[in-house]
Amino acid sequence: MISNLLTVITDDKNWMEGNALSQAGALCNLAGVTAVYAMPDLHAGKTPVGVVVVTKDRIYPHLIGTDIGCGMSVYTTCIEAKKVKPERWVSRLNTIKTLSAVQNSEYFSDCPIPDFGSIGSGNHFAEFESVHEVFDAEGFSRLNMDKGELFITVHSGSRSYGSRILSEFSKPEGYVSDCFDAKSYLLMHDDALFWASKNRHEAAKKLIAYLGFSQAVEQKLECNHNFLEESGGLFYHRKGAVSSDADAVFIAGSRGSLSYIVRPTAKCAEFGFSLAHGSGRKWARSMCKGRIRSKYTPESIRRNPFGGMLVCHDYDLLFEEAPDAYKNVDTIIAILERYGMIERIASLRPVLTFKG
Repeated sequence: MISNLLTVITDDKNWMEGNALSQAGALCNLAGVTAVYAMPDLHAGKTPVGVVVVTKDRIYPHLIGTDIGCGMSVYTTCIEAKKVKPERWVSRLNTIKTLSAVQNSEYFSDCPIPDFGSIGSGNHFAEFESVHEVFDAEGFSRLNMDKGELFITVHSGSRSYGSRILSEFSKPEGYVSDCFDAKSYLLMHDDALFWASKNRHEAAKKLIAYLGFSQAVEQKLECNHNFLEESGGLFYHRKGAVSSDADAVFIAGSRGSLSYIVRPTAKCAEFGFSLAHGSGRKWARSMCKGRIRSKYTPESIRRNPFGGMLVCHDYDLLFEEAPDAYKNVDTIIAILERYGMIERIASLRPVLTFKG
C-alpha cells in the first residue's frame, strides 16, 4: 500500500517501474517525513532517483548519497555554433582517456577532490550543445545567452569527497536535526556543494583548452540535484531532483535527445518546490547491452539524430548510457507543463558528448 504522504507526478503516457514506486512509498515510513514527491523521471536505485523527501527535525544523509552536489552546469564558450566541425573535435578528444587531475588550478592546494576537474563515470558527461528552438525570446534574453553560440554542459559532482563524507554519516535512522552530528554533516555537505560546482567549472575549462581555445567559460545555469536544503523549518532531501527556486532550470535529455531550459512556476510549491532533473532511466544498466547491441553498429551508436557525435572509450558504457535506456524527455517536459510547474524557455540539441 502506497502512503498518502506520497505524491507521484506522472500521467498514463509515462512508464514508471513498480519497484521505483515501492521504494518511494517506503520512504514515507522514515521518522519525521512529512511528504515525498516522486518526479516523472523516477527510477529505482539504492535510494530511488527522482524523489524529494521532506522532513521535520530530522535529516537523512543516506538519501542524498555519495555524490553530494551532483548536478549540471551550463557555460558559454564564445564559440559560434555554426562553425563547429564535430569530426575534427572527435579526433582531438579521442586522445583523452580521462580528464586527469588538475595540477595548476587556483584551488588545487585546498581542494578535497584528488581528481579535481574530472567528470566521473556512469551517467556523468560533458556535452557541447547549440540552441535548437527558443520558445520565450524575452526569457531567453534575460539569461544573457546568445542564440548562435555553442554551450557546454557538465554533469558531475563532488567525486570521492562526497563518498568520504557519507561514510562518516551513514546511519539509516538519520540524525535529529539539532544534534552535533547533523550540524557537522550539513557543514561538510555545503562544502561538497561548493567543490562540486568548482569541479564542473574546472572540467569545462579543461575541455575548452584541449580543443585549442583560450577563452574563459562563463556559467549561465547551475542545477544541483543531489543535495539537502532547509527552508521554513523543513528539510528537503533531493535525490535526482532540482530546486524550483531559480529563474531558469536546465532539464537534461539523453545524449540522443534535446535538453530544455525552463522557468519554474509558483505551482512548484505544491510539489516540494522541486522539478525533475532529466529524462530518467528506463532500463537498468545490466539490461542494456542485450537489448540494444543489435540495433547499432560501432559507428552508429556514436551518432545522434541531430548529427552530433559521442566520444566514449568505455565499450559497456556506450550501451549502458544509450538513449534507448532513458525515458523520453519530451514526455517528462509535457507532464511538468500539464501540472503547471514549468514554462519552456528554449531547447538545446547535442553537438558533441564526452564521457570520461
